[in-house]
Amino acid sequence: MAKPTTAKIRLNSEGDSGFFYVTRKNTRTMTEKFTIKKYDPVLRKHVTFKEGKIK
Repeated sequence: MAKPTTAKIRLNSEGDSGFFYVTRKNTRTMTEKFTIKKYDPVLRKHVTFKEGKIK
């Protein structure tokens, strides 16, 4: 069985609100850690989200 090319990742809020998004990323083309600015509904503003592992 081949290893899947996509992996589930957890995007943790840098605003220390505890909010997170769950998404997928292609591990073959995106080898570095993923960061993106998204909306945090707890803080009610856009903040940076960094990639973390799903426990």
